Amino acid sequence: MYLRNERIFTALTIMLDVAFYAGRTGVVSGACIASRNHMVRRGIEPILQALTRHGLLESVRGPGGGYRVGRPPRLITLRDIAVALGVEEKHYGVGVPFSPLMKMVLYPFWAGLNGAIALRLGEVTVADLIAQAEYEGMKRPKAGPLSFSI
Repeated sequence: MYLRNERIFTALTIMLDVAFYAGRTGVVSGACIASRNHMVRRGIEPILQALTRHGLLESVRGPGGGYRVGRPPRLITLRDIAVALGVEEKHYGVGVPFSPLMKMVLYPFWAGLNGAIALRLGEVTVADLIAQAEYEGMKRPKAGPLSFSI
């Protein structure tokens, strides 16, 4: 990856974890997400909140509460996740003195990289990453049988 942003990586990991282990019907706790992915619970809280505010995750309160995917994984692109975190294409050189080489070569080159990455992020969905995880041999938890009581 050319441009690695730890905040985006963390958000992608969280979204993939919730989609993989909880989906749209199950619930996974923030503590479980943090533990499975070797993260600090308090450190992921702002990212969980941002993803919830943008409707990518739903928060379930109460005993047994946690998070589930806010809409079908096939409809959530990786770019949606980046946008939820407020990550936008940077405008290099604004207010900073720069040389002609920077202005005419490096900044346009970097803008092209950012554009290509943004396009690719818009093409890949959370469902694509789940399929990749399954292809790599990861097993999703089995859902318990439905139980209806009257």
